[in-house]
Amino acid sequence: MNSIKKILTVKRGKFEEPPSEILLLIVYFSMFGIAVLTALEVAHMIVFHSWNNEIFAALTTLIGNVLGIFISRKA
Repeated sequence: MNSIKKILTVKRGKFEEPPSEILLLIVYFSMFGIAVLTALEVAHMIVFHSWNNEIFAALTTLIGNVLGIFISRKA
């Protein structure tokens, strides 16, 4: 997962500021949650033949979290 660490590293002039360990853990946990919720939504659609709004809401929240982290680190 060095690519995520590289993406979140901020360059300030000649210096590079790597992300903190807690930030990396939050991103890793959020990406794991996205994968699990996506699989859960697919399983729900296969079994029940319907869309689950609660799973989708949680999924979009985690996606927004990850995108917010990436955008705020590059700003």
